[in-house]
Amino acid sequence: MSTSPTAAPRPPVVPMLAKIADELPQGEGFLFEPKWDGFRALVFSTSEGIYLQSRDGKPLNRYFPELEKALGEVLPRGCVLDGEIIVSVQGRLDFDALQQRVHPAVSRVARLAKETPSSFVAFDLLAAGGKSTMAVPQGERRVRLERLVGHAKPPLYLTPMTRDRAVAVDWLKQFEGAGLDGVVAKPESLPYQPGKRAMIKIKHARTADCVVAGFRWYKERDDAIGSLLLGLYDDAGVLQHAGVTSSFTMAARVQLAEELEPLRKDALEGHPWRDWANAEAHGDNRLPGAQSRWSGDKDLTWQPLRIERVCEVKYDHLQGDRFRHATTFLRWRTDKQPQDCRYDQLETATPMELSKVFKA
Repeated sequence: MSTSPTAAPRPPVVPMLAKIADELPQGEGFLFEPKWDGFRALVFSTSEGIYLQSRDGKPLNRYFPELEKALGEVLPRGCVLDGEIIVSVQGRLDFDALQQRVHPAVSRVARLAKETPSSFVAFDLLAAGGKSTMAVPQGERRVRLERLVGHAKPPLYLTPMTRDRAVAVDWLKQFEGAGLDGVVAKPESLPYQPGKRAMIKIKHARTADCVVAGFRWYKERDDAIGSLLLGLYDDAGVLQHAGVTSSFTMAARVQLAEELEPLRKDALEGHPWRDWANAEAHGDNRLPGAQSRWSGDKDLTWQPLRIERVCEVKYDHLQGDRFRHATTFLRWRTDKQPQDCRYDQLETATPMELSKVFKA
């Protein structure tokens, strides 16, 4: 990043982050915005062209060529935007479709750029006219951002904003139906603070009873649980892999390994995920051990457990038929039978067209 306090920052820049809260903050002095479910990205518009940077400082241009081209045609040189790259399918955010864009094959990326084109939702301004705005208060940065992109057309969008907490509460309830996953609160006087959790994010929180059908070891150890593999039964009575829970202390990981050891005996005999390695055998079912390009070198070896245990977890929302993020373990449910852990227990959001979010 440039050492000059007035020059526009240059990549890489660590984006400002948010800490989780249970509810929207009370009082005056906050800007409330929808929380988008996409790839966090910074857009640098320079004399050399558009540079798309990921949250961890890596270039994204090769994966979103259509976005690079479109932003290069509408953004003035010398500006830097913070925002989210999204993909929508049938009027709703689709994170799975977005993930498909990160592919090593140029031909595949080019095809998907036409089939599922991406968009960029701007929600902060780090520079304009070649000058940094990072020291400018959040409220003023919002005003300048509106001047810059307020009349932009797709695929560039300006995120909605309100100072009315009651409106933000409604957004938290309604926008989930379009695929969004919460609301962000930003102090109006806040300067842009790279890497600092200076904003507040409020996400949906719900609970579900899930089958514990297996686990993965913690890193290189064989005496501590890394994560529990969660299952839910679909309408056809098939146990689908719905996600994981891994929010344990080290002491709890060791205790879990001891506690679950008896369930490992003869676990594969009749286990619904026994044939996970055979792609033809499991068809469209979601199973826990398949390698993918998203796994990298991560060890996805899993240990099956007899289908006897049920736990309650806290989750934010579903992406298709799985939990979008890792869940939080709450407690064992000894009063529940595994067959009672079905998808139909989960609360579903009322569908909402993404276009209505931008009109808010």
